Amino acid sequence: MTRAPRFPLALDRVHGRSRAAGSELLRPQAPLQHAAQDAAQQATGRRASSGLGLDSAAVRERMVQRLRAEGLRCEPVLRALGQVERHRFVDSALATQAYEDTSLPIGLQQTISKPSVVGRMLALLFEGEQARAHGHLGRVLEVGTGCGYQAALLGLLARSVVSVERLKGLHEKARENLAGLRSGDLRLVYGDGRDGHAPRAPYTSIVAAAGGEAVPQAWLDQLAPGGRLVAPMHDAARGGQVLLVIDRHEQGLVRQWHDAVHFVPLKSGAA
Repeated sequence: MTRAPRFPLALDRVHGRSRAAGSELLRPQAPLQHAAQDAAQQATGRRASSGLGLDSAAVRERMVQRLRAEGLRCEPVLRALGQVERHRFVDSALATQAYEDTSLPIGLQQTISKPSVVGRMLALLFEGEQARAHGHLGRVLEVGTGCGYQAALLGLLARSVVSVERLKGLHEKARENLAGLRSGDLRLVYGDGRDGHAPRAPYTSIVAAAGGEAVPQAWLDQLAPGGRLVAPMHDAARGGQVLLVIDRHEQGLVRQWHDAVHFVPLKSGAA
């Protein structure tokens, strides 16, 4: 007499007769499970940090290869994208989406930008006069620290970085996310990013992670000769928000308009 199956069944028994031979069950949570296993094994000293989970260098390399295939050619930026673990800067519930080319919420109605957009903006900075001459971004002002991901990238690409965040909760989150990372000379400032940060001006490179109607005068005043600014700004003639590039030459400021983008609004004051 054949016994009726008892429940719960093991996962390897949950399938019908129509299932193709050799096929595998879908496990959408596998990357998170692998990451948790890797972390536990690292804590006990049983394995190195390049495992099968989200901390694997191979996971980041696949993202880098996709961006390269889509046209990103700045090798220093690609190397930095391959080093910084993006999943550590987003909520654990969203970690499996960290290496997709998508923006993700980070709280307080703010987002972490798409890797392709971050890569594009940093590559534009590298095309500036001083960056081309010296092979690095020099002294950088970042407006809008957010969760700290772009600041971590800048720490690998610049001599020094000042990153300003107007929202106290995000400033503290970024400080926690960046703790223990080798990010070079990186200073996090809580305050109004529209004012820049005069004490460490002038800056070779300025990059903003929020879009406004016009570039604040403080940013222009703090841009060094030969320096470059990249920021999303609204342009009515182009139908919305686009990347604005400003170079300071001996003859004055030169402006160029680039890709259409969508960033959170640039606001004044600290909160």
